[in-house]
Amino acid sequence: MRQTLPVASGRRTAAVLRELLRPRRGLAVGAFALLIAGTTAGLLAPPLIGHIVDVVVDRRGADAITVPFLLLIAVALAEAALAAGGVAQLAKLGESTLADLRERFVSRALRLPLEQLERAGTGDVTSRVTNDVTVIAEAARSAVPNLARALLTIGLTMLGMAALDWRFLLAALVAVPVQLHTVRWYSRRAVPLYAAQRIAVAEQQHDMLGTVGGAATVRAFRLTGDHLHRVERRSLRAVDLLMQGIRLQTRFYSRLHVGEYLGLAAVLVTGFLLVRADQISVGTATAAALFFLSLFGPINTALALIDDAQAAGAGLTRLVGVADLPEIPAPRTASAPADASITATDLWYEYVPGRTVLRGVGVEVRPGERVALVGASGAGKTTLAKLIAGVHRPTSGTVTLGGGSAVLITQEVHVFAGTLGDDLRLARPDATDAELLAALETVSWEELPDGLDTEVGEGGHSLTVAQAQQLAFARLVLADPRIVVLDEATAEAGSAGARVLERVAEAALAGRTALIVAHRLTQAAAADRIVVLEDGQVVEVGTHAELIRGEGRYAALWSAWSTQRTP
Repeated sequence: MRQTLPVASGRRTAAVLRELLRPRRGLAVGAFALLIAGTTAGLLAPPLIGHIVDVVVDRRGADAITVPFLLLIAVALAEAALAAGGVAQLAKLGESTLADLRERFVSRALRLPLEQLERAGTGDVTSRVTNDVTVIAEAARSAVPNLARALLTIGLTMLGMAALDWRFLLAALVAVPVQLHTVRWYSRRAVPLYAAQRIAVAEQQHDMLGTVGGAATVRAFRLTGDHLHRVERRSLRAVDLLMQGIRLQTRFYSRLHVGEYLGLAAVLVTGFLLVRADQISVGTATAAALFFLSLFGPINTALALIDDAQAAGAGLTRLVGVADLPEIPAPRTASAPADASITATDLWYEYVPGRTVLRGVGVEVRPGERVALVGASGAGKTTLAKLIAGVHRPTSGTVTLGGGSAVLITQEVHVFAGTLGDDLRLARPDATDAELLAALETVSWEELPDGLDTEVGEGGHSLTVAQAQQLAFARLVLADPRIVVLDEATAEAGSAGARVLERVAEAALAGRTALIVAHRLTQAAAADRIVVLEDGQVVEVGTHAELIRGEGRYAALWSAWSTQRTP
């Protein structure tokens, strides 16, 4: 059962943001100082235009307009320069803060227990590090600077209107109740909607990645229709939520326009009454109207950016939720002897409560010994292997490894984009070219066109399934662990490829303690001992010869397998 990664609370997210911004207080203060200076400069334009109107109404000479006109140009240039500087500084502040948060997220995600990542699914992780980061990055680059500038403009413009005449400010406030009600109405609906959108996209990506990654298996079992239907259902859900968001935005803007025009009408009526009463000039009334008109853009920007803020906020809570996860100690005993042994005692495991997979399993692997796990599908072999490798934590029982941790190799091998040499050095960064070539020789690697400089992974030289597994075994040789767990590491290479990989595994495991989930019984026959699992319990333990003579479960499996191999 999938369990998505946690999402942080709004309070915790705010606390993390304050923590990240604290070292950048100087940059923040400088950015807002530039924005305030630019906004203040821009507020000089309406009074200057009002002055020009008064000059025209009073029929003064053309010379009286020259100075105000030149001042208007100067104001425009100053506002543009100061605002650009402030926006650039705010964008820098946002980007650097996001970079720190992204590093926290990646660092923590890489240290999460593999069990937790498996239960969450790849879609949950990838959507956070792609979609959520993209939304937050866009907010850091444009939404936050524009929102800050808009809010400053609104506040200083209202002060400017009050400076002209306090009654203009009261008239402008007519729009506020409508706008506040609209924002409150929108926020109540937008927050859960955006959260649902994020979850829907994560589920869509999870199903798409699973379908594409397992395309061969899907086709082999004729499950293409089922998987396409599942992806289609997830996609339709995501599209439906997107359309709900668009409809919500449309209604949001329609309500905002009502408030704007109510406010403008109130300002115009107030100006008309004050001019008729000879309490202000036509130019002052004009300046007041221009002030209010200049609020349309910032108010719409500020309220519209609530949309981006909601999306970015939802993304932030998802990133912080992962970055805040506590470290979970690996299931190891502190006093384990450094002898490369494996001791699993009374292991019980449940993927979900009430569905027991392992029941009191005990396994011992002596130093340098190779033990094969055998059993029918669903017997618990892979679960036991993952418990010993530390991927899962047992519900109860203990796992003790002598000599450090175990290295796990499975059917799934990721080939990183880059050169073959770089990919190999993931296992040992300080390895020389000679050591890399020696590791490749150990695993019977066929040289690629450009040797260690061959580009592999996405966009590079395409490796076969067998080559990818050989690469994994070469990394194993370079890492040089004392204990290795193989989980059907040769299963996906086909019959001929599997035989090659069995020889490769034999060479790579030389001198190491190994627990092998046997896909082919030839692997079990070559092991020092065999552990047979059935229904989550150990039912037989012994060498190949002993178990064949015993005529038990393993003997039946060997007989059926041998018959199947016979032409």
